[in-house]
Amino acid sequence: MTVDVLLGLQWGDEGKGKIVDYLAPNYDVIARFQGGPNAGHTLYYEGQKLVLHHIPSGILYDNIVNLLGNGMVIDPAGLQAEIEKVAALAIPILERMFIAQKAHLILPTHKILDGAYEAAKGKNKIGSTLRGIGPTYSDKTARNGLRIGDILMDDFQVRYEAAKTKHLRILEQYDYEFDLAPLETAFFEGIECLRKCQIVDGAYFLNERLTKGQKILAEGAQGTLLDINFGTYPYVTSSSTTTSGVCNGLGIAPQRIGEVIGISKAYCTRVGGGPFPTELHDEVGERIRQLGGEFGATTGRPRRCGWIDLPALRYAIMINGVTQLVLTKVDILSSFETIQAGIAYEIDGKASPNMPYDLDRQLPSVLYKEMEGWQSDLSSCRALTDTPQALQNYIEFLERELQVKITLLSIGPNREELIIG
Repeated sequence: MTVDVLLGLQWGDEGKGKIVDYLAPNYDVIARFQGGPNAGHTLYYEGQKLVLHHIPSGILYDNIVNLLGNGMVIDPAGLQAEIEKVAALAIPILERMFIAQKAHLILPTHKILDGAYEAAKGKNKIGSTLRGIGPTYSDKTARNGLRIGDILMDDFQVRYEAAKTKHLRILEQYDYEFDLAPLETAFFEGIECLRKCQIVDGAYFLNERLTKGQKILAEGAQGTLLDINFGTYPYVTSSSTTTSGVCNGLGIAPQRIGEVIGISKAYCTRVGGGPFPTELHDEVGERIRQLGGEFGATTGRPRRCGWIDLPALRYAIMINGVTQLVLTKVDILSSFETIQAGIAYEIDGKASPNMPYDLDRQLPSVLYKEMEGWQSDLSSCRALTDTPQALQNYIEFLERELQVKITLLSIGPNREELIIG
C-alpha cells in the first residue's frame, strides 16, 4: 500500500481541512507530518465550526486513526485546549488520536523567543504567528530540543529547566517584556494531559499499518510557497511543507508515496509579510477578502488577496509531483464579470514562466489573461457539466496551463458542497 498526500500549493489557507474531512472515509489513518499550532484547518460538525491546529482533520470519523507525526512541533497547552474543544462535541478523541514520541515540544520560552525575534526585526517582520514554531524547530536542528517521549522520562523536569535557562539567557539580549509564569502553568497542565494520550513510535506505527494493507493520508499544513527550502524565503515557515516532508515527518520511504493531491484556491491569499506578485491593493482585492471571509483561522489577521498565480502554481506542482488538483472557493468568484489569471512574470523586459530566486527583493510585474466570469449560483451543481460554460472554460484553461487534472471544486464550507471535476 502507498501513502497519499494532501497539501497546499500556495501560501497556506487553501481549504485543506475540508478536503481531508471529505476524503477521510477512504482511509484508515490520517497523519499530520509537519507544522504545529500555526495551522488552522476549519471543519464543520453538526453545524458547528471547528478549527483544528494540531489534530488531523479525520478526527470526526469513527474507525479512523489520527496521528500527530514526528515532524510536528506540539504546544501542550494548545493541544489540551483543542482536545477539550473536540471532546465537548462528544467525540472520543483520546481513542482516535495518537502522538508520535519523536515530535518536538514547544516550550513557554519558545513562544517568548518568537515574540522577541519578531519584534527585533522591526519593519522587516516575517509575519510569524508567535506560537513558538520557529524557535522550536531551531532547537530541534541545533539538537537542543525536548520531545514528546521525554515527558515519560524521570529527568524531564531537569531537562526542561536546562532548556528554559538557556532561553532566558538569550532573552537578556533583547528589550522585550514577558510574563513566563502563566505560560508555564498552562504548559505543565498540558503536559499532564499529554501523558494521558496514546504516545507511539510513529514510524513503526505507520509502516506496520501499511504492511497490513491499510490506507494512509498525509495531511499537510501551511503551503508549498512557505516551505523552508523551496518557499519565498525568508518569508516562510520553519518546516518542509512539500511531499518530501512526508518522508521526514512520518518515517515513510519515498517509494511509499502514492497520489499527491494539491489544493489551490481559485485566487490567491497570503497572511503576514513576504512577496505576493498578484496581490490586489484595490477594491477588487477587498471584495475578494469580504466575499471569501479571508481572515486567518489561527491569527484572525486579514489575508492579502489577489488573482491566481500560475507560475507559482506550476512551480508548486513540479516540486510536489502533484497528480491531481482540487480548486477551492470557486464560488467566491461567481459574481465577477471578468476574472484574471497571472500567466507569467515580466523579468528584465521578458516574459518568464518561472519563479525567480530574488522574489523577496524585486517583485516582478505580472502578465495576465482575462477571462469571462460565470456569474451564476453554483450551490446546486455537483458535476462540472452542471456548471456554466464560462466556468468550464476556466477549468479547461487551468488544466491546459498546469498539465494536471482538476478532480474537485469546492463551492462552500460544508462537506457536501463540492463539484466533481
